[in-house]
Amino acid sequence: MRPSLLLLLLSLACLANTQHQALIDYLERRLLAIEDRISLWQEQTARYASDLRELKVQMVSQLEALDKEKEGLRIHLDSVGTRVDRVERELDYLETQTGAQPCVDVDDKLIEQQVSLVQEKHKNKYYQLSDCTDMISSIKAMKILKRVGGPKGVWTKDTGLNSGKIYIFNSTDQDTVYEFSSVQDFTRSTGLTLSKKLKLPMAFKGTGQVVYKNFAYYVSETEDKIVKFDLTSALMTDSAILPFQDFIPVYTLNSETLIDLAVDEEGLWAIYATRQADQYISLAKMDVKSLDIEQMWDTNCPRENAEAGFVICGTLYVVYNTQTPGRSRVQCVFDVNGLVSSDEAPLVYFPKRYGAHASLKYNPQEALLYAWDDGYQILYKLELKKKLEI
Repeated sequence: MRPSLLLLLLSLACLANTQHQALIDYLERRLLAIEDRISLWQEQTARYASDLRELKVQMVSQLEALDKEKEGLRIHLDSVGTRVDRVERELDYLETQTGAQPCVDVDDKLIEQQVSLVQEKHKNKYYQLSDCTDMISSIKAMKILKRVGGPKGVWTKDTGLNSGKIYIFNSTDQDTVYEFSSVQDFTRSTGLTLSKKLKLPMAFKGTGQVVYKNFAYYVSETEDKIVKFDLTSALMTDSAILPFQDFIPVYTLNSETLIDLAVDEEGLWAIYATRQADQYISLAKMDVKSLDIEQMWDTNCPRENAEAGFVICGTLYVVYNTQTPGRSRVQCVFDVNGLVSSDEAPLVYFPKRYGAHASLKYNPQEALLYAWDDGYQILYKLELKKKLEI
């Protein structure tokens, strides 16, 4: 081999070794850079994980603190609600104990003479119209007997007799009335097990049912007429369609009831409303034997927010509430003899219970209101006074 060729081959071998070493050095540098980046990423990831753990601990601590504050606020609100109820009761008591103070000074003797003349005039007028002289002064006591049936219904005694029997109209659209021989049987009965079932000829509608002198009076579900049902013979003895048109629910908070029947010391009444006077409640006196209408009145008691009504001595009491059930109150009074008005009558509050009254049935024999409130059967003992003592 010639020396020149050998020299060329050696030169090429040296060049190849040099390029190979340069490539190896380049790759080593790139690997070191990648390792540095991986190490930096691991450090950052560890720091982020540590920060997240600290944030989680802080959030848990803050949530626990918020839960404690929420519980404290709830307890405070409950305390405030209790105090508000107490203040309302105290205000109710003060309103019944104190009257409005005069704005100007007037001669006392002149006032006494005028009051005596007005009272004597009212007294003479009243005794010409009626022998019943009572009106509500306050709710004296309340007793919860039990809970049976659905949210709405009627329970009552026979308001014309001292038989002691209890009658249950469960729901607002049934064809059965449940009869208990006494209050004791009703309270110790498991549900309605101790009752006697009486089948009605037509299902009732709403919560307007009453029982008077062995007869049940109710509004039928299909024909909107008054049915008179003999509880002794279990037969329908009479029915009548009231001479009004376009009935609408008499209470906006109890939309199932078109006509609410009531009994007082003077007999049977119908509380109703029509489209012709859709903002106010009307009242009619009925003949218990023939179901004829004896007389009708348009009252100034609004339907809006009304939940129930009842009649005592010819005076209609309308009970109001709110869309979210709260504390019921008698806010409108209408006396057919014109001796009592809403401005003169005491503002009567019912003790706050479960919801809103589905029905209130007055028993003149006992001066009791039989109330149905969210399935609870409640008795209200009424404090009465003479109308002329206002």
